[in-house]
Amino acid sequence: MDDDQIREFSEKMSERIASLEDRNDKLLETARRVEGEKRYAETELGRLQKEIRRLKQELDRLKSPPLIIGNIRDILADSRVVVKSSTGPDFIVNAADYIAKENLVVGARVALNKQTLAVMGVLPPSLDPIVTGAEIIEKPPVTYEDVGGLEVQMRELREAVEDPLLKPDLYRKVGIEPPKGVLLVGPPGTGKTLLAKAVANRTQATFIRFVGSELVQKYIGEGARLVRELFQLAREKSPSIVFIDELDS
Repeated sequence: MDDDQIREFSEKMSERIASLEDRNDKLLETARRVEGEKRYAETELGRLQKEIRRLKQELDRLKSPPLIIGNIRDILADSRVVVKSSTGPDFIVNAADYIAKENLVVGARVALNKQTLAVMGVLPPSLDPIVTGAEIIEKPPVTYEDVGGLEVQMRELREAVEDPLLKPDLYRKVGIEPPKGVLLVGPPGTGKTLLAKAVANRTQATFIRFVGSELVQKYIGEGARLVRELFQLAREKSPSIVFIDELDS
């Protein structure tokens, strides 16, 4: 082969090699794209399988039979319990093994199986809508700086309410029993609610405001029940500041 033929052959081979390299690059790019789509499809498949399992569990939950609400009247020696169902009579029934024994106490509100009336779970205590409708603020944004004047009242509140919550050891050391509550007296608009919110903010407590007139009920015993439920709510939100407004009503 002469030089021209060799040069022509070399150019053709170079073009062929360049074409093959270009094709190889395109195939590699396609392979990477397909691999990415495969990973995405596998991830999406896993997500959809989880969603299917969740929906099946939700469907099974919705298909489960309804439960009856009752109250525990007594605990027997053989671990059985006496319950009063919402239908009226008392029954001696068993409790599910997964329920902690310390949660089975007299007066507890429980869920009962519709067929066997066995205790299937312990429910939280029911609260009157009047109590649950009280103003509840986890941490009021009000501080002492928002209160104009009232320096003497703020100092007294700190000593009577704030310090026992923040420095209980100090009171125990000197043998002083801190007050359980304070009475704020004054006409409307003088800062009583503002002071209570500032104390709750300072002590990182939940502020619970309740109107005193709600405690005056038509039937005997209803007001006392509301007070019990109000302080039960306060214990659940502990630490908490209970502010009963319009107490003179």
